[in-house]
Amino acid sequence: MSYIDIARHYENCYRMYGDNNRGVDWPNKEDVDTRYQVILDVMKFDRRNDLRMGKFSLLDFGCGLGHLYEYIEKNNVPVLYSGLDISPLFTDKCKEKFPDVEFITLDLLEDEYKLMKYYDYIVLNGVFTEKRDLVYEEMFEYFKELISKIWRNTNRGIAFNVMSKDVDWEREDLFHLSLSALSGFLTKEITRNFIIRNDYGLYEYMVYVYK
Repeated sequence: MSYIDIARHYENCYRMYGDNNRGVDWPNKEDVDTRYQVILDVMKFDRRNDLRMGKFSLLDFGCGLGHLYEYIEKNNVPVLYSGLDISPLFTDKCKEKFPDVEFITLDLLEDEYKLMKYYDYIVLNGVFTEKRDLVYEEMFEYFKELISKIWRNTNRGIAFNVMSKDVDWEREDLFHLSLSALSGFLTKEITRNFIIRNDYGLYEYMVYVYK
């Protein structure tokens, strides 16, 4: 089992449920919109931001079916959006739906130098919430490697969510990451400049990491 198999899982969800929240394995539509709002707050919580600066560029890493872009358009969020996914099944569908938007098909761990562009913000919604059959140590190594590579391609910051360990019980197929493990990794290998959001009512938390 590898991170590629996690991508295959999401492809199977799409084949089974179609172009909706279940198609990217989110069971509750209302929770999905909550995640979108919170993950985009990475811009609002950046103390350096000035509204007069205009639109920021944003890469939706693991964009799936482009639902974050739909949320951005519906709510008039002022960003220059691009999407990226490891699966051509998803990026082909996104290009069909949104022909004027940039969508990139890329496995960053295999072709890290092919992502030549830099973005103000990179967001990863749901990329690290499921580990499927990976053991915890494998998923944690995948998480650390991917965050380290993505960090090179952002000018201002990144945002991602993981499952909380402060729950009544943990699902074996989900990635429950302790705050101490997260903090230890970020402070030693990335930066001490980060914010943890645990205030939006779901069994997960959101992390903003700033340059």
